[in-house]
Amino acid sequence: MSAQSVVNQPKPFIMTNMSNEWTSGICDCFEDLPQCCLAFWCLPCFTCKTAYEAGECLCLPLLDGFGLIPPITTSLRVSVRQRYGIEGTICKDCVCAFFCGPCTWCQIAREIKTRMRPITIINTRA
Repeated sequence: MSAQSVVNQPKPFIMTNMSNEWTSGICDCFEDLPQCCLAFWCLPCFTCKTAYEAGECLCLPLLDGFGLIPPITTSLRVSVRQRYGIEGTICKDCVCAFFCGPCTWCQIAREIKTRMRPITIINTRA
């Protein structure tokens, strides 16, 4: 007669509080004052830094000056939304980029900063 042994390995439990919404509003620029000040005093430097942090070309935002609707601001906002599973529409992204470009860049930067924080892994024992 053979005995059957069962081994249960602990499985990691991943806790995250991320949702499918932006973690901050378009007008919440003062939530991260250093970024807000950089965006206010030197928006081109801030946009290039933010594009780089999003994994895009450093100088890409400099192309925004050639269109009625800023194409790079709009596309980076769409890219960040898709990367983090944030709901929204390209129409709303265009409106935000056109009417409030600096606030849009601040929101993108805050989102990247918030989402890049490490997740907490908790080991549970069975």
